Amino acid sequence: MAASPALRRRAHSLIPLPLVVLALLLSALVALPGTARAAAAGPLTDPIPERPAASGIGLTVEEYAAFPKTEPPPGPVTDPRLMRYARINHLGELPDRSGRKAVPDLNGKLYFVRDSRDGAGTPHLYLDIAATFSPAFFASRGLGQGFGFVTFDPDFRRNGRFYTVHTELASATTAVPDHRQQATTVYHGVVTEWTATDPAADTFAGTRREILRIGFAGPVHGIQQIDFNPTAGRHAPDRGLLYLAVGEGGQGARNSEPLSLALPHGKILRIDPRGTNSTNGEYGIPPDNPFTATPGAIGEIYAYGLRDPHRFSWDPAGAHRMYVGNIGQHAVESVYEVRAGDNFGWSEREGPFVFDKRATDPCDQILPLPEDDAKYGYTYPVVAYDHDPPADWNCTSDVGRAVVGGFVYRGSALPALRGKYIFGDIVDGRLLFADTKDMRRDSGQLAQLYDLMLYDASGKRVTMRDLAQSPRVDLHFGRDAKGELYLLSKANGKIWKITGTRAFASCDTTGSRLTHVMDGRNWAPVTPSKWRFPGREAVLAEAGVQRPGPRRPSGYAVLTAGPAAYGDVRIDAEVRMDTPVETTNRDVIIVFDHQSDTRFSYAHLSQDNTIYPHNGVFVVNDTDRLRVDDQWNGTTGAPPAVTDTDWHKVRVVRCASTGEIAVYVDGAKRPLMTAVDTTLTSGRVGFGSFDNTGRLRGLRVSSP
Repeated sequence: MAASPALRRRAHSLIPLPLVVLALLLSALVALPGTARAAAAGPLTDPIPERPAASGIGLTVEEYAAFPKTEPPPGPVTDPRLMRYARINHLGELPDRSGRKAVPDLNGKLYFVRDSRDGAGTPHLYLDIAATFSPAFFASRGLGQGFGFVTFDPDFRRNGRFYTVHTELASATTAVPDHRQQATTVYHGVVTEWTATDPAADTFAGTRREILRIGFAGPVHGIQQIDFNPTAGRHAPDRGLLYLAVGEGGQGARNSEPLSLALPHGKILRIDPRGTNSTNGEYGIPPDNPFTATPGAIGEIYAYGLRDPHRFSWDPAGAHRMYVGNIGQHAVESVYEVRAGDNFGWSEREGPFVFDKRATDPCDQILPLPEDDAKYGYTYPVVAYDHDPPADWNCTSDVGRAVVGGFVYRGSALPALRGKYIFGDIVDGRLLFADTKDMRRDSGQLAQLYDLMLYDASGKRVTMRDLAQSPRVDLHFGRDAKGELYLLSKANGKIWKITGTRAFASCDTTGSRLTHVMDGRNWAPVTPSKWRFPGREAVLAEAGVQRPGPRRPSGYAVLTAGPAAYGDVRIDAEVRMDTPVETTNRDVIIVFDHQSDTRFSYAHLSQDNTIYPHNGVFVVNDTDRLRVDDQWNGTTGAPPAVTDTDWHKVRVVRCASTGEIAVYVDGAKRPLMTAVDTTLTSGRVGFGSFDNTGRLRGLRVSSP
């Protein structure tokens, strides 16, 4: 994905200490330098116009495990988003070669899952976190409240140690936080070390101790994840150090605490759980943390300037880069590569844009970066997508987008995804990926994003909403010791294992090929007088005019040579638009499944992708044309197919049995457009335009 013109990435460099302190002091008093210049450029209503492209890759999934229904204690619950079947939010394999996988439920249960002989997982309760910390344990308000995460010491098999994070109601405990926000503390995030007497046991027995407690003024964006770096070898400096992703407590966009080095909120922390040199003496602060020598800073900080760092992970290969998914405030969801000392800029920056906290209109909060942005030393995302709100959005409501960080795939079952960072959106369950080769901190560009499709065990194409049986998926990811991936949903408390990949529209179209059909005797135009067949081309020389009946293309010709009805078919040709480029809505179409003048399908190739009838896949079934492609979101579709008057290669693959349709342009390996439709499953092929002029040459039609 190409970056917005406003995106000017800079390699991170730490600002000298006096400037850091001065900037923090001045930020509460005056606007950042350069903000006025950015404001003059105007607010960005569509900060990242480029949308994820079709990948043509589908994931096959099989149900792995289903968990018991739970409810948030102690209640009552007023937010329906908390009333999920089971609020499972992670799967990770224990580092003890037992094959057991740990799954936490925010409502307070820690499950272990063992694989059965048929490959399914059988969960059983290992530890009841809610009961252990009752009555202070709290999970009844805020999407991340409750038993948030569990991670196991790399040497768990020998020492039996593991770590959890949970939330407590401040009014229900006498404990005092080690750190807290400036506003009144209402909730505590608590990190606990557990030591199992028998690490091989399937039910916990042993001891525990609290190592860190952080106070929060709000019910959301607490301690989201705690984890060890699994790529750190036995003698590596990072071995056994615990990373914590700490949100800003839901204190709003005007909160400057994520940029303050005096507080842990809005940060990634890094601690030694077996050390003692912290203020409370219950854990250690690694001496190589970036701010241990900075006056006024807490040494636990590893990186800062985050709103809600929800999930992080390390690439098992190469330089073992660390990535974190950061949930945005207003418009942008981001994934950052994390290095020691990074400042990600919230709440002066949202993703790779200025966040204008002074704007009175929430529609005006996202601005391009100022020309002098480099001097602030912010680190910008390697991957990002915006919220793409509907046209009637008023800028004040929640669109329903939240990134969930995932994993770089390095397993063996999915070779098509090796080296890809797999992640998604918590709310709608979209699955996305970017190639790690494109995720470069100093490239000046965001990495191209791609959509992933899903297929169930029967081969049917589905969505996460279908699998979760809910419009709100609450998607999370898991990974086992072999690097294979899992999908989780709180909506129905189920986990699916990704078992393979398949190419979209991969039906067999070999066996018969029809060529050399450009003679006019092989064509049946709707309006013959408007067509020319000079020998090697089919030329629509005059634009068609709208005809009675359903709204449909005005000028096209059907190929009469060859079979009367193609089912599985591949259409290859070169097309050219003859209408001048100044006509923004010009187009040509490839026709398939043609059964009559009011029953056919077509791929519309246009230089405009902003209105419903352009640049998509459509079906005419005795009614006005209906758009069926995956790329249309109500505002824009796939990137424009043709923007000039040159010849362009086009391939359309139509698989009748599955309904899959893929459109490729200029020899691309990935489809520009995809669709699944079974309205019409066979018919003739053809070429034309909705209401412009153009031509076709080199037509080849392949079928079984």
